[in-house]
Amino acid sequence: MRIDSDTAAVVTGGASGLGRASAEALAAAGAKVAIFDVNEAAGQEVADAIGGVFCKVDITSEESVVAGFAKARAAHGQERITVHCAMTSRRGKTLAWDKEAGQLKRLSTEDYFYGVQGILVASYRIASLSAEGMAGLEPNEDGERGCITLTASVAAQDGQIGQIIYGSAKAGVNGLVLPMARDLSDLGIRVNSIMPGIFATPLMLGAKQNVLDSLAASVPFPKRLGKPEEFGSLVLELARNGYFNAQCIRLDGAIRMAPR
Repeated sequence: MRIDSDTAAVVTGGASGLGRASAEALAAAGAKVAIFDVNEAAGQEVADAIGGVFCKVDITSEESVVAGFAKARAAHGQERITVHCAMTSRRGKTLAWDKEAGQLKRLSTEDYFYGVQGILVASYRIASLSAEGMAGLEPNEDGERGCITLTASVAAQDGQIGQIIYGSAKAGVNGLVLPMARDLSDLGIRVNSIMPGIFATPLMLGAKQNVLDSLAASVPFPKRLGKPEEFGSLVLELARNGYFNAQCIRLDGAIRMAPR
């Protein structure tokens, strides 16, 4: 796909971290980018910096997402590129010892449901609503109408202790990719996912330095945390290279997460 000033893109979670890096990479390539995020101040700051538009969107709300797409399309036209980085989830073991109660406590179904809604269902919501809009676009010379990139995680394959919600929901995101790519193939819409490893996002950088050093040492090579701009670079390549389709790609410095 050729990316230029006529190319509209939507990036969820674009106010910070991997989403921000994706939005910046797309804007630098010439695309008009809409930022979807719940953080209004940070999202507007990013949108202003890249010459885009901010849409306050709660990815767990169908109504909010539909309104966000409407605002983005009114400003920039129908998006050809969608990158979904936003998520909400919770942590916890399937069964964990409750010291106060002196017994095992089960992770509630409600907590599990919350994470599945915030990761897996939200991924389907963003991708399917975007694809619905892309379907009305004129195809390019290869018959392509759009490209959707979802964010999974290495936890989809290496889920650690305490990641029953996150790991299984991210595995579900990868599970969306092939059947959705096949569903949308007649319309010329590609679907891929990226599985980032340990990245130096603002949330991660809030950890203590000794924790960050330990995490960096666990990466085979290069022995450091991933840079958000490296994620953004892959997002850009997935959009540009039309032969990437139905792929779930690890971006992780060869790390394989231990149980803990």
